[in-house]
Amino acid sequence: MSIENVKSHFRIYNREQDVQEFTTSSATVEQAAETIGVIPARIAKTLSFRGEGDNAILVVAAGDAKIDNKKFRETFGFKARMLAPDEVLEQTGHEIGGVCPFGLVRELDVFLDVSMKRFDTLFPACGSTNSAIELTCEELAQYSGGKVWVDVCKGWEEITLQMGCEHTA
Repeated sequence: MSIENVKSHFRIYNREQDVQEFTTSSATVEQAAETIGVIPARIAKTLSFRGEGDNAILVVAAGDAKIDNKKFRETFGFKARMLAPDEVLEQTGHEIGGVCPFGLVRELDVFLDVSMKRFDTLFPACGSTNSAIELTCEELAQYSGGKVWVDVCKGWEEITLQMGCEHTA
């Protein structure tokens, strides 16, 4: 079971007990935000893309961010093409709605989008459609093995300005 892989992953860091399991769904950003009681932007969503070669790449971004195709191509050197659900499961070991950068069945490159840096903590999924963990950006980078912070998303800056928040990348 995918959540068990994630719990095993967090056991290494003595954080297994911090994985939260809910009685309601957290499969979408909106559902997760409602279940946890936070704004959707604080949900750290993991997006799976075709990489070069056989392995996918994962981009973890704030819940209100959308991939900017131009920025993605400039950053990675290839077009953003998301994986099909069966490919996501094969590459990550997690089903859609529970995809996260922890407890992966393959060693994949994980990139963290700067859209998350405006929050003290975020809530990524934990391998099931009803789980999450609260992490700082630093913890998210550490536990995911994130390679580097990237700027490949759009849409969130406008929302941040409307909320009166400052962005610091």
